[in-house]
Amino acid sequence: MLKRSVTVLAPAKLNLSLDVVGTLPNGYHDLDMVMQTIDLYEKITLRRSNGLSLALPGSFVPVNDKNTAIKAAVAFFRYTGLLAGVDMTIYKRVPVRAGMAGGSADAAGVLVGLNELYDAHLSMSELCAIGAGIGADVPFALLGGTCRVRGVGDLMKALPPCPACWFVVAMPSVGVSTPEAFARYDTMGSPVHPDCEAQEQAIRAEDLAAVCAAAGNALEHCSGAEETPSICAILRENGALTAQMTGSGAAVFGVFDDETAARAALAALRPSYRQCYLCRPTHGGPRVTVRRPMFEKNS
Repeated sequence: MLKRSVTVLAPAKLNLSLDVVGTLPNGYHDLDMVMQTIDLYEKITLRRSNGLSLALPGSFVPVNDKNTAIKAAVAFFRYTGLLAGVDMTIYKRVPVRAGMAGGSADAAGVLVGLNELYDAHLSMSELCAIGAGIGADVPFALLGGTCRVRGVGDLMKALPPCPACWFVVAMPSVGVSTPEAFARYDTMGSPVHPDCEAQEQAIRAEDLAAVCAAAGNALEHCSGAEETPSICAILRENGALTAQMTGSGAAVFGVFDDETAARAALAALRPSYRQCYLCRPTHGGPRVTVRRPMFEKNS
C-alpha cells in the first residue's frame, strides 16, 4: 500500500536565550542558545508526483531553488536515491525575517513528510544530517521541544520540557536580515550576554521565574529593529516576566505565567501590529497529522 499524500505541521521556534561566545575556525559565530518550539505552525501538504513543485498560497516568499523546502526535497531524494518527486503546498503562518525559523520549519517538515510519504525509514540522525546541509536551524527544527544549542546549531542537547507558560509574540513592521545583524554585532558588540547554563538549570528545576531571569539575546542591541523597545515595554506593562527579541530578529516575545495577562498583552499589541500570536511551548518537531486515502501499488 502506498500513501498518496501526507500533511505535516512544523512548529516555529523562539530563543529563550542567545549568546555569541566566540568565532569558529571557519569564520562563523560560535553561539550558545536555549531554543523552544511553539504551537505556531507551518502547514505542509506533500503529494506524490513525477516532478518537483512548490506552491505558497498567500505568501510573498519567492518560489525558487533557494527556498528551503525545495532544498530539502532535493536533498532527500539525493540521499535516498529514490527516483520520485513531490508536489508541495506550504501554508505559511510563521512571520518572515522574524528569527522564528519559519524556513527551517518548512525544510524540517518536508524531510519528515517525505520520510513518511515514501516509507524511507530514515532515522532522526539521518534526517538531521540531511537538514544540517540545508540550514543551521534545520536540525533543531527536526528535533523540536526545548534544547540547548551550540556552535552554529549543530551541537544540540535535548532538555526537559520548558515550565508551563504562555508566549505572546509580535512581529514588527520591518524584518531583519540575519547576515546584517551579525555584521552589526561584529562592529558594535553587545552589552547583553545571557547565562545559558543558568537557564538550562532553571528549566531542569522547573523554575519559570529563574528561566526568565537568565533570558537575553546578544543580538537584540545590534539588530537594527527600531520597534523592539516599544513592543517589550507593552509586554512588560501587561505582566510579562521577561520580553526580548528572538533569533536575529525581528520578532519580539514575552513570557507569561498567567493566561489572562497574556491575552491582555495580545490585545494591547494588536492595534499596532498585524502579526501577533498567543502560543504555548511544544514538546517535539514536525508531525504528520493527516494521511490521505491509500491506493494499491501499480493501481
